[in-house]
Amino acid sequence: MTDTPDARTPVGRRTVLVATGATAAALAVGAVPRPEAPTAEAADTAPVAAAVCTLTKEMTEGPYHLDGQYVRADITEGKAGIPLKLTLTVVDDDTCVPLGNALVELWHADTLGEYSGFVGNNGHTEPDSGTFLRGGVLTNASGVASITTVYPGWYRGRCVHIHVKVHTNVTLTADGSFTGGQELHTGQLFFDETITTAVARVSPYSTNRVTRTTLAQDSVYDDGGAASGLLTLTALGNSTSSGYAGTLTLGVER
Repeated sequence: MTDTPDARTPVGRRTVLVATGATAAALAVGAVPRPEAPTAEAADTAPVAAAVCTLTKEMTEGPYHLDGQYVRADITEGKAGIPLKLTLTVVDDDTCVPLGNALVELWHADTLGEYSGFVGNNGHTEPDSGTFLRGGVLTNASGVASITTVYPGWYRGRCVHIHVKVHTNVTLTADGSFTGGQELHTGQLFFDETITTAVARVSPYSTNRVTRTTLAQDSVYDDGGAASGLLTLTALGNSTSSGYAGTLTLGVER
């Protein structure tokens, strides 16, 4: 079974113009810089650069979500794979204000395209612990969630991706999981095709014999992922095996 697209909202865009005094006209036509140093009066009324926030695309949850996952910064559970250190920043798309204490939940397939909790879901027979490559963390006061995982594998019909949800007002339970709260966002994170091609050559990814679906071939990515779900990836070392840091800002509707 593969993920299938469902009803999605169009990508929205909000622009927050932060300025003081009578600057509406200056912002509309642009300010002409003066060659001399600005006076104190000019400094008080000079426009501040606009802050732009984008509403991150809502996407299908897919068939492999499980409720009640652990709150933890490392979701690997010993799974082999190229290290991936994610830094996801959650902001209010209307105001660009960071959302602190929001729960960012992730889940994705391992190097062979298997999801925990679904034994043999993509044609393999590996043991299933039920929780690997699943979990989430609370954002800090700056709206940042940092999560360690591995670069995802792939399965038939889908490009490489990570599922993400953003919740607020969750309850942390005694066993380290979370429950309740309000779900603000359901989406997916995507990866640069050039980097994925390099990753696919490295063991254990190279043992995955399923034909890989590219970004260009993926119907979910084509239907909005390109606009707001593509991670910015930075190498952590001199080789592909060293891993990557991935960053993205998630604009959500409160």
